[in-house]
Amino acid sequence: LVAHAAADHLTPIVLELGGKSPCIVDKTADLTVSVKRILHGALLNSGQTCVRPDFFLVNEEIADAFLKELKTQIINFYGKDAQKSEWYGRIINDNSFKRVMNLVEGSRDKLYYGGNSDASDKYIEPTVFDFGHDFKAFGEAPVMLEEVFGPLLPVCRYSSIEECIEFIRAGEKPLALYCFTTDATIREEVLNRTYSGGAVINDCCVHLSNGDIPFGGVGNSGMGNYHGKFSYDTFTHQKGVMHRGFMFNQMEDALRYPPYEQWNQSALGILQMPIWSYLWDKAMSAVEVKNGALLAMALYIAKLKLQKRPSRI
Repeated sequence: LVAHAAADHLTPIVLELGGKSPCIVDKTADLTVSVKRILHGALLNSGQTCVRPDFFLVNEEIADAFLKELKTQIINFYGKDAQKSEWYGRIINDNSFKRVMNLVEGSRDKLYYGGNSDASDKYIEPTVFDFGHDFKAFGEAPVMLEEVFGPLLPVCRYSSIEECIEFIRAGEKPLALYCFTTDATIREEVLNRTYSGGAVINDCCVHLSNGDIPFGGVGNSGMGNYHGKFSYDTFTHQKGVMHRGFMFNQMEDALRYPPYEQWNQSALGILQMPIWSYLWDKAMSAVEVKNGALLAMALYIAKLKLQKRPSRI
């Protein structure tokens, strides 16, 4: 609706639309630090943020330890009963509460931790699901068919980073992607072979507060970007201006304007070859003040040579 209304008036817009942001946890990651950062991002405002990590792909070698650490840190953050914690939020309204609880019930057979709720308080406990290594069941689960926007953490185990990349690429482009690893090869594989509005290595959601990098979605997660100078650039027209002088117009006469003799056509054909643009850029980048005079002299000599050519009839 917003894009349609803007299009009617040719108004530029930025759309940040959210989506299911993946979080990969490699076996080389610091498990305790990673889990704390993941929980902070996933449970902030009871999971009701657009950039929260929405599902978790964990290396099978550390998956059991990861799940155990999730449970430990949830209790450390909010106590054994998160409903009593002043630091844990509530779902925004009754409709959202019912929607998120439907996701919980749809995957209760995969429940690892949590799952309790209180409709009168719009409270849903931090809830972790373990889908094992079953990517098919994981991808078809209700909790994976829409953006969660709640305190649910569905986990699937992987054996190779290729499985993660294929799974992520099979879905819509997310607003964010998170990868916890100290392996440079894994990091570059994930960044270079996936699409996302933004990405963070070894943390979650913090890029949102960095004014020096652009923030925005791609594909179904949005269009355009903003923050800091990027907001200014987004809503500012960059006008291109070219200013020419009147020197060396004889060379222009010889090559630019019709009628074109055979030698003109041949010369133009050669000058339009990409190699000349490349060489010209290289030459210009090498020109310094001290040899600028030599260049000007060479151009002046070329001008005199062209002046001696017989005029066309």
